[in-house]
Amino acid sequence: MKDKHKYRTGQLFNFAGDSYLERTSRPIYAVVFLLPFIVFYELGTIFINTNLLQHYWQGRVVAFSWLQGFLVQLGFGSKFAWVVTPLAVVVILIALQMASRKQWRFWFGDIWRMAIECIFLAVPLIVLTLFLSSSTQPQSTVLGTPPVALGALRGVLWTNGGCRAASLTGLPAGILWITGQNESMLANIVTGIGAGIYEELVFRLILMCLLMMLFQDLLRLNRKKSIMLSVLISAALFSAHHHIDFLSGQPNPADPFDITRFIFRTIAGVYFAVLFAIRGFGITAGTHTFYNIIAISINARFFQQ
Repeated sequence: MKDKHKYRTGQLFNFAGDSYLERTSRPIYAVVFLLPFIVFYELGTIFINTNLLQHYWQGRVVAFSWLQGFLVQLGFGSKFAWVVTPLAVVVILIALQMASRKQWRFWFGDIWRMAIECIFLAVPLIVLTLFLSSSTQPQSTVLGTPPVALGALRGVLWTNGGCRAASLTGLPAGILWITGQNESMLANIVTGIGAGIYEELVFRLILMCLLMMLFQDLLRLNRKKSIMLSVLISAALFSAHHHIDFLSGQPNPADPFDITRFIFRTIAGVYFAVLFAIRGFGITAGTHTFYNIIAISINARFFQQ
């Protein structure tokens, strides 16, 4: 049958059966690999810097809030939707595992290999961030950091109970940067983990599948053009959502539009989209998550004063 597997959540390439690459591209692997991150994000949002985080999109990354709002619109209570949202990630991946008809067998020894792979895959983005930031003039000195790479986190600086918006060369994630608090780095890591998982869910797993159906089924474009358009559009929207609140249409005062940041995030979006098409959701979300963790850690160690 023509294009029999065109909507497989997996990959552009068919890896050898039961090889590491084939196993770790299965949705069930994404569930097991990402579940500790999901739990850490949920508990961290509740217990780490709760007062500060709740001033920032109610303590949640934007993509999480979108999913929560969607569930509320479906009729779930707000508190129940808060609990159901992380469960929705697991349910979606389990449903995809069932639809893929792939094996459910799981090797726990693959988990540490997946983590190492994600770290290595995050390195190109770290290098690109350093390169772009080193050639960019200072755009803000609010945080008191040099305008280099991993001062590339956008966020708010809290002083004496108030806040001031700050924007430096950008990360491809909804990161909150808080200074002057003992738990600030951990709070940022919590937010970075949430961004890595829920932004990939929205902009890769959901949006790219919808775009592929639009271009292939409705507009009858060939597979190659559909993939290219889906990748570029999802990457551009991924970048734009850092600067604009799509629901209200208002610009984000904490991260005003800057062409360098927009281009970088678009490139990162293309990178994640290609990675998603080749390695599946688990490795893609893991790479995004580890990139955020590494960037935040390096920024705190070398650039944050």
